Amino acid sequence: MSVPAGPHAWRRLAPPTEEPTVLAVDDQSAVTVDVEHLVHLTIEVLRAEEVVGPAELSLSFVDDDTIAGCNRRFLDGDGPTDVLAFPIDPTDADAQGDVPRLLGDVMVCPAVAERQAAERGGRTGDELALLVIHGVLHVLGMDHAEPGAAAAMQARERELLARFHQGDER
Repeated sequence: MSVPAGPHAWRRLAPPTEEPTVLAVDDQSAVTVDVEHLVHLTIEVLRAEEVVGPAELSLSFVDDDTIAGCNRRFLDGDGPTDVLAFPIDPTDADAQGDVPRLLGDVMVCPAVAERQAAERGGRTGDELALLVIHGVLHVLGMDHAEPGAAAAMQARERELLARFHQGDER
């Protein structure tokens, strides 16, 4: 099977490991994203949430139009949003053989993150880190539909952010 070439092609270069794997793509150009840091952050969050064995999560940074289209298609939402999460297998089931457990996809829009950071007087890099953590927690089954669940999720986000993200200069 051939893998398409190009700057945004996904390619497995090694067999899955016992550590979580994050497949990342920056498919937007509006905001500079420290993809390496956010991949490392994602791996640390997965470890902290006790994701063990071979597991994969995809992390995509997309533009306003792409996330607005997904928001409309999958959530009946209107316009661009900051983060979307699509869980695939959030269970604790062990992966079998060399096949990793597919956790899901997290899609973040850096342009929305930049606008939100400006509105809150914060930094874009910090907002991106929070959104990545938020999306990963959603993929792992956390939700904020009910007030108690929302408070628990926000507390966990703050804890993970403080533990694994030192802040960003931007």
